[in-house]
Amino acid sequence: MATLNIDGKEYDTEQLSEAAREQLASIQLVDQKLAQLQQEAAILQTARNAYAQALQAELPKES
Repeated sequence: MATLNIDGKEYDTEQLSEAAREQLASIQLVDQKLAQLQQEAAILQTARNAYAQALQAELPKES
């Protein structure tokens, strides 16, 4: 039996209506996508930092 906690109240997911289960599935899908996008953003930020460091190394040195 899976339970869902919303605002401090426990719900048995098997007792939810079909519409409520569909909404829950949508929330779970969106949460997964957000986590994936956050990971991608972290990867992109790391790449950006590396490119910025490489650029810094290529800039003319002050005399």
